[in-house]
Amino acid sequence: MWPAAGARALVVGEILWDLFADTTRLGGAALNFAVHLKRLGDDPRLLSAIGTDALGQAAGATIASLGLDPIFLQTTARFSTGTASVRLGPGDHPSFAIERPAAYDAIELSDNDFERFAGTNPGWLYFGTLFPSRPEARRILSRLLDRLPGAKRVYDVNLRPGFEAPELVEQLLQHADAVKLNERELQFVHEHLRLPLDPEAFCRAGADRYGWMAACVTFGSRGCAVLAGGDYATAPGVPITAGDPVGAGDAFAAAFVHGVASGWPAARVASIANRIGAHVAATPGAIPSATR
Repeated sequence: MWPAAGARALVVGEILWDLFADTTRLGGAALNFAVHLKRLGDDPRLLSAIGTDALGQAAGATIASLGLDPIFLQTTARFSTGTASVRLGPGDHPSFAIERPAAYDAIELSDNDFERFAGTNPGWLYFGTLFPSRPEARRILSRLLDRLPGAKRVYDVNLRPGFEAPELVEQLLQHADAVKLNERELQFVHEHLRLPLDPEAFCRAGADRYGWMAACVTFGSRGCAVLAGGDYATAPGVPITAGDPVGAGDAFAAAFVHGVASGWPAARVASIANRIGAHVAATPGAIPSATR
């Protein structure tokens, strides 16, 4: 069982190495989210897999140093540890070339594993679009959704080229209780699912259509919009000297969930999530050293 302190979250998804032109850094949306949620005082458990290769060994050592409980972290020889080539373009929008299949696509779960997840009774279940874009992973997520009916579902849309089927996005939006997306993803959802393009109208229409308890839209350096329990607020961006924006959205998502789980008003959620996302954007790497 998890200890009672903080929000208990099962975080499902990718661990991968971000390959920059001049360096390699550990990341992946699920791992980034779990690390930042942990630093906010919550209690995440990460369900993912790494390879038996050198990158997998390095990832395992780094994850241990970050203080995450490895109880649901698997090691597989089927595929290499995940990687994503990153190109930093103008503005707030890096581009990614993601190698699939990767180790996190080889997660294997028995009936006993699903019973064990249910027995831990997590309050939150996090997922994105990349992991369930493959059929095997989609089946795993579907079973988790069935076996954890009491967990609130957090969907970080987090689209990547080649892994952005509108039908899948709509299915995941239907399952979600809380949704986070950026302005490019808002445009995608508007075009394919006919939700409003205006941020407040989008959040409220999604809450009406799908039953969301919370939603947020991020605008990079221009701030964000947050709906939490019917309370809507916007917050301006935090001025920074940019390091790189990789992982800033994952840190924002962790702060968003932390605030919603804590029952904060929308304005406070927006303000603090903006500041934490800006801290990551101002620092090279998706998981900078923890600071106050």
